[in-house]
Amino acid sequence: MTKLNELTGTYQLDASHSRVGFIARHAMIAKVRGSFDQVEGKAVIDGANPANSTLEVTIQTTSIDTRDANRDGHLRSADFFDVEKYPTITFVGTSFAIIDDETVEVTGDLTIKDVTKSVTVPFEFGGAAVDPFGNSRIGFEGQVTVNRKDWGLTWNAALETGGVLVGEKVVLDLEVSAVKAA
Repeated sequence: MTKLNELTGTYQLDASHSRVGFIARHAMIAKVRGSFDQVEGKAVIDGANPANSTLEVTIQTTSIDTRDANRDGHLRSADFFDVEKYPTITFVGTSFAIIDDETVEVTGDLTIKDVTKSVTVPFEFGGAAVDPFGNSRIGFEGQVTVNRKDWGLTWNAALETGGVLVGEKVVLDLEVSAVKAA
């Protein structure tokens, strides 16, 4: 089995086998899950010397999907992502630390709207494989909780029963499959 410190090369995110999702509290009683369906990414991995690794991810904000057209429209509006003015969300890796054979922590600059904040995501290495088409693939899963207000996503509505409609904490839920460039 391939270990993290053995990975090397340039990898392209396979958007059709990856998910950039989120989970947010709704009305203080339930969770809403959503994702961004248009994502591009590239990583250069040097497992032996992680400091030489790079990562760049671009997400099209118009591709938000929560399975509710009205909610998606509101999230695209100036109340939230303001997709006309800010068509992308970006993440650029700034440091990489291999914690053990199964975990790598990726710290990077997450830019939403015009705000950039550092975020550290612990990723579990799912492994490496060659698919039936001869592509070398790697897989990772990670989660991190952020406060949406840190990026200027402050819209909310008070509830008659107390509390607010949208929770401040959002879990970023990431499932990544990437293909090694030829």
